[in-house]
Amino acid sequence: MKKILKLLNKKYIKIPAIIITVLFVLGIASYFLIQSHIINSTKSYISKDITALPECDAVMILGALVYSDTSVSPIVADRLEYGYELYTNGKAKKILISGDHGQENYDEVNAMMNYLLEKGVPREDIFMDHAGFNTYDSMYRARDIFQIETMLISTQDFHINRAVYIARSMGIDAYGYPCEDKSIYKMNYLNRRERLARVKAFVETITKRKPKYLGPVIPIQGNGIVTDG
Repeated sequence: MKKILKLLNKKYIKIPAIIITVLFVLGIASYFLIQSHIINSTKSYISKDITALPECDAVMILGALVYSDTSVSPIVADRLEYGYELYTNGKAKKILISGDHGQENYDEVNAMMNYLLEKGVPREDIFMDHAGFNTYDSMYRARDIFQIETMLISTQDFHINRAVYIARSMGIDAYGYPCEDKSIYKMNYLNRRERLARVKAFVETITKRKPKYLGPVIPIQGNGIVTDG
């Protein structure tokens, strides 16, 4: 009897270990499959050749770090330069800046707007999304608030696939114009973070999470001055 009990105990101890191992293997496999899916499903919509990109409703420039003196970080400056290039080449008549302006003492969008104004972009052509707290929220709001159907996205190489993937998952006909990744961005950290962010984006597009804020419709075809604030 004791021998039987020992055998049973060993058997039941092994079952949880097997389940944990299987779940671990499935988790790792899912992680790599999601990376591959997001990259492969979007690469045909991304080009570094500006002439290969279609004309769209708007250029979206995604926000990132700005400094307390209201100047923009190098990563944001590059996005603005590439977005400006799309605009001046006639690829879109409007620019949508989407970033974090959730606090009075931190404002990505006005810093980005001022950068474009200094380059000569008319104020009425610049729309600001003050609640673009992350890429998913930015794309959701581009569709539902700004009524964008076709869009060019300006962001870095490491980020562009996820941005295009989210936008196209929401029904936006989106194309990417990627900035070059630079060592100044601390790429090792950003690449690790981005791989996890792709998994999050995959889940969000399936669950159709709503953004933190929505609001009244502001058609991109109008006057960007209405987004001041």
